[in-house]
Amino acid sequence: MKKNKSKKNIFFVLLSPFKYFCLGCFYTLYGILYPFIIIYNIITSSIYKVYANNKNKKEKKEVIKAVNLEMDTIDDKIKKNNEIKEAQTLNKAELKKKKKEETLKQKKLNEKKLKERDILISEISKQDNVRTEYPNTYKYTAKDSDGHDTVGYIVAYTKQEVFNFLESEGYTVYKLENNKFIELFYGQKQFVKRKLKIKDLIFWLTQLSTYLKSGIPLTDSMRILGMQMGKKDPYKKRLFDAIVYQLIMGESFSEALNKQGNAFPSLLVNMIRAAEATGELEETLDDMANYYNEIEATRKQMISALTYPTAVFIFSIAVVTFILLYVVPQFQGIYESAGVELNGLTLFVLGASDFLKGNIMYIILGLVIIVMIIYYLYINVKAVKYSLQKFAMHLPLFGKIIIYNEMTIFTKTFASLLKNNVFITDSIEILSRITKNEIYKEIMFNTINNIAVGEKISTSFKDNWAIPEVAYYMIVTGESTGELSEMMAKVSVYYQEEHRNIINSLKSLIEPIMIIFLAVVVGGVVLSVIIPMFSLYGQIS
Repeated sequence: MKKNKSKKNIFFVLLSPFKYFCLGCFYTLYGILYPFIIIYNIITSSIYKVYANNKNKKEKKEVIKAVNLEMDTIDDKIKKNNEIKEAQTLNKAELKKKKKEETLKQKKLNEKKLKERDILISEISKQDNVRTEYPNTYKYTAKDSDGHDTVGYIVAYTKQEVFNFLESEGYTVYKLENNKFIELFYGQKQFVKRKLKIKDLIFWLTQLSTYLKSGIPLTDSMRILGMQMGKKDPYKKRLFDAIVYQLIMGESFSEALNKQGNAFPSLLVNMIRAAEATGELEETLDDMANYYNEIEATRKQMISALTYPTAVFIFSIAVVTFILLYVVPQFQGIYESAGVELNGLTLFVLGASDFLKGNIMYIILGLVIIVMIIYYLYINVKAVKYSLQKFAMHLPLFGKIIIYNEMTIFTKTFASLLKNNVFITDSIEILSRITKNEIYKEIMFNTINNIAVGEKISTSFKDNWAIPEVAYYMIVTGESTGELSEMMAKVSVYYQEEHRNIINSLKSLIEPIMIIFLAVVVGGVVLSVIIPMFSLYGQIS
């Protein structure tokens, strides 16, 4: 223990000089650095004061700037509000001004209309209410019961009739006009004559029958149909207004329809005339709706049967023309430069290509002129029309389609006429006006002559190439049993079914025929171009 204490004392004795040395160095260094520390403290405190002052100034500036911005926004808002108020005030003033102008304008317009109305009334009162020999077409300007201005056209004999009619219908009439232009575009002899389409006719017949069965009077039913069908087509509105006018003026329904020119088929007019005599108008309207439905179905079958072959034929002509005009000439230059010996088929195709290329415009123009001449002769020359129809009716397959279609329409119409107690002579005359085929018109003419001399109807149908034997014998049976109308109806059903079957057969037959036609024509042209290529290949080898 003593040894350890003595060792510690020796260690501290040896360490004490170093301790004092370190302390001396520290105090010496501190004495040297103390003035610098004081200077640093003074500088830093002054810098901090400057920084603090600058920061306070900056914050004050930002506060002042924010306050100024708020003041500016408040001023802007006040200005904008003032501008809006001024604009609203101006808009109100402008609106008031516009309303005043519109009111004045409307007032002047109303005054002008009233003046025109007064002039019209004084003009009508001065005129003698003398009916003209032929009706005129009047353009009227009026206000309807709902207060809407309307312009329309009506056919009448005097202005007074038109005025009284429109006033009774709730219109306030301001103006009535009649001149050559109105007659040309809207009169009964108008430049472009229109007929009701079959689908419109079917809708009209069906709806009219429904309205009459529900107890609505005929005139009111026609008014309703005029509003329904005339919304999108002014012609229909004008047409039904004219019928309503005729009914109010005391004309019969059939006569009102008859006075509308070609708008309604003569068959329908005569059927309604017969129905008025028998008191079966609703039933007749239903029968005619069914009749036109079947006729429309037959017409669509005809169109569908002819559409496909016509389209394929036109397409094949276009393909062949393209090949001859643009493809063949490319090979012609190759053959000439190579000196290839050409066969007859190739020479023919190359010649056709040269001719077509040099005369394409003349060919098209010539075809158009020929078609126009044929069409004009077909429409205006009875002999040409007769010959062309006879030729078409003797064509294989297509001829039967035409004959079956004509027989269906003829027998169906004849059955409807006989069912509605129309006289046979009148029925035959109506049938001759309905058909557009001159062969059947000739048969109708012969039938009327046979009836006039006391012969039977079937006499003119006997041994006639345009009347199938089945139809002839069924007509004979109907005459002998006294049930001609029922037998005619059966004939129409039979030939309608035959017409449908032959059209379906034509559809299935025409496709392979057209494919063969395309293969022969197009394939022949292609072969005529390819065959010389083998000779050229042999020369090169």
